[in-house]
Amino acid sequence: MAAGTPGVASGAADGTGRTTPGPGSVVVRAVVGGWRGLVWYLEGMMGADAYKKYVAHHRAVHPGVEPLGERQFWREKMDAEDANPQGRCC
Repeated sequence: MAAGTPGVASGAADGTGRTTPGPGSVVVRAVVGGWRGLVWYLEGMMGADAYKKYVAHHRAVHPGVEPLGERQFWREKMDAEDANPQGRCC
């Protein structure tokens, strides 16, 4: 197949010595980007990013003070949720 023909996964030279992405790589990038967005959304919805948010907040509000380790953070978070159940499914 010639360069520029639909269905060609490899790029074609653009005169600068570099190759331009073919249609296959654009599709792959779109799928990977969509997957990353879905993972980001689900982690946020389920609270999996809570420790990252805690560390960012702790460093901004309490500079120079070491934040809890991740294991201790999750232990205290789960203990607090068990002691004070709110709107959650289980």
